[in-house]
Amino acid sequence: MMRKERLDGIGLAALIAVTLLLAINQIAVKEVNRGLQPVFFAGLRSALAIVFVYGWLRYRGLWARVRVADLGPGLALGSVFAIEFMCLFMALDLTAVGRASVIFYSMPLWLAVAAHFWLPNERITPKRGFGLGLAFIGTAWVILSKSPSGHASIAGDLCALVGAWGWAGTALLARKTRLREAGPEAQLFWMVLISAPILLAASPFFGPLIREVEPIHWVWLVLQAGVVVAGVFITWLWLLSVYPTSTVASFSFLTPLFAIILGHFIFNEALSFGLIMAAGLIAAGIVLINRR
Repeated sequence: MMRKERLDGIGLAALIAVTLLLAINQIAVKEVNRGLQPVFFAGLRSALAIVFVYGWLRYRGLWARVRVADLGPGLALGSVFAIEFMCLFMALDLTAVGRASVIFYSMPLWLAVAAHFWLPNERITPKRGFGLGLAFIGTAWVILSKSPSGHASIAGDLCALVGAWGWAGTALLARKTRLREAGPEAQLFWMVLISAPILLAASPFFGPLIREVEPIHWVWLVLQAGVVVAGVFITWLWLLSVYPTSTVASFSFLTPLFAIILGHFIFNEALSFGLIMAAGLIAAGIVLINRR
């Protein structure tokens, strides 16, 4: 696919659809957490996603990229991925969807800091440093602010923050290890393959595995594994391969903005001025971080 210098109508529509679907995913996770314990839910999702991602690799003729020689970095990548989603699913169980999403999508801030030390040609310039400052202030504002509707939880906020660190860690490992040669689809396979047994083994330590489960929760589980983990991720990779990386990355912050709105209407979460301002600071910071 030929790369394009700027976003066109197709790219814009795809970006909005992907970010909206990811926001709906946050709502779905919080809903399914009512029926399934969060860590167990995350483990089941990874286990089911193995089948979908394997099918995609076979369909595209990319299975040869999953090599036994990559087991070491694959174990590291999958382990960090497990921590990322263990924390995100717990965050969505403990705190408001909007708060968790805003904090979790501060990931580019932490990736930029890590990249400054470990990736060549990723130094923090004055403009990027200003963006980092804005994003850091916004993240701290969310964590330290109170929710008028009582949906806030410092434990949940901190889980979302650790999840963001885990997301940055997977991105860094994907670029620093030899898995970068395998391609993103193979990286995703290692993520779900390794994270599934880790999450399922850890889940009994976080309480009963089954809560008040309903049939719709199982439907959401399958959709999560097939549509979100495989479909949305692959669409996101296509967008990155065709359109400017900085443009695509900047649009990612539409997801927490959608999540704030959906959380307000579905779970009656407060649309507080502080949360919206903090989200705006993080969004502005991420735009500056990604501009070249």
